[in-house]
Amino acid sequence: MGHSMGEGRRRLIVMDVDSTFITAEQIDLLATRAGTGEQVAAITERAMAGELDFAASLTERVATLAGLPVQVLAEVRAEISLSPGAAELVTAAQARDWPLALVSGGFHEIVDPIADDVGITRVRANRLQAREGVLTGRVAGPIVDRAAKATWLRAFAAEEGIDLIDTVAIGDGANDLDMLAAAGLGIAFHAKPVVAAQADRAITDGGLDQVLTWL
Repeated sequence: MGHSMGEGRRRLIVMDVDSTFITAEQIDLLATRAGTGEQVAAITERAMAGELDFAASLTERVATLAGLPVQVLAEVRAEISLSPGAAELVTAAQARDWPLALVSGGFHEIVDPIADDVGITRVRANRLQAREGVLTGRVAGPIVDRAAKATWLRAFAAEEGIDLIDTVAIGDGANDLDMLAAAGLGIAFHAKPVVAAQADRAITDGGLDQVLTWL
């Protein structure tokens, strides 16, 4: 049988969050509340197109959130919708006992409850530092960047005893490129041109559940 993607093989599916698992960019929604929405959205756009270093640009964007009360995180979370087909993909994977993970340049404070709602237990994201109920404008701990996403894909595969050839990564931005390259199947989802060009497959219209047709 070798390494063909045969029926009945367990897969690991690792997904980016912003503009992939959810329709929005978390940092842009937060920045809108801080009054820096347009400035931050422009930086996000350039970072996702691969024109800026992700970690440096994230630090710059988070700095504009200094002074926001932490309850804003819950407000933003309430505004977020899953991408079309996301819930269906999760349900189908869970029915097959395929592990799922979310890796995000966004924030645990927003992603964790969304993941909990759909029963995804593996989440790696950034944390926003807060003091006395207010965001400091800093990220706490190391930033989940392009290299980290690929590292986590490999770590989750090893934990589950799943060969890398049987891993699937889905993303839309330049910070997903290493993860898409490391996976057995890298899928670009409504992605930036640089990402669509390097992925094994691309979804250009329709939802995340299209992934199932390739497995």
